[in-house]
Amino acid sequence: MKIIIIEDEKPAARRLSRMLNDLGYPAGVMLHSVKESVDWLNKHENPDLILLDIQLSDGLSFEIFDLVQVQSAIIFTTAYDEYALKAFKLNSIDYLLKPIDKDELRTAIEKFQERIVNKKPVMFDLQSLKAMLQAESEKVYKKRFTVKIGQHIKVINVDEICCVFSENKGTYIRTDSQRDYPVEGSLEQIADQLDPLKFFRINRKYLVNISFIEDIIAYSNNRLKLKISGF
Repeated sequence: MKIIIIEDEKPAARRLSRMLNDLGYPAGVMLHSVKESVDWLNKHENPDLILLDIQLSDGLSFEIFDLVQVQSAIIFTTAYDEYALKAFKLNSIDYLLKPIDKDELRTAIEKFQERIVNKKPVMFDLQSLKAMLQAESEKVYKKRFTVKIGQHIKVINVDEICCVFSENKGTYIRTDSQRDYPVEGSLEQIADQLDPLKFFRINRKYLVNISFIEDIIAYSNNRLKLKISGF
């Protein structure tokens, strides 16, 4: 199986390559930009599988599909907005949220191999993705939540929410008054109801209101530390 990695952060690309090698699926090529990827794909036979970041050094990776006919299956590796991830999931083998987990990577590759064995189509459909993104951009997002406190119902405006987080199999809203309220639904379901221009999923457990970010600190090569008001 021929695999390539398209990832603009070279340390992240090397880490992903090491994980693939440990799993027995070595990647033969690592590319780091739209231009480099288009040049390579124009000169070489398409690989079986591409592990593809979204934000590259010279633009979004979507641009690759506008410039070259890609005949490969795609696994997205991304830290970007939930509305986009939903679309990618419909049009690719899988998406992996950064930082990439080795077990999730193994599962994604096994999913690809299963589709090959069952002769299911694995092609990436750019037009369907664009249609999905257009529909999502016109979506009306939630303005308020209602939560039950004892026998009372409290209304919480979205602008009061500094973050949403999951803990002990539950999902909670943290407000600017530094109080936590349980809400129904998973973090992914709540994220789908909130405007991705205002709320950003920073990892698997936290969805942050961008307006409440007070400071962003370089924590390591591939990680950032956030200081969030009210949390």
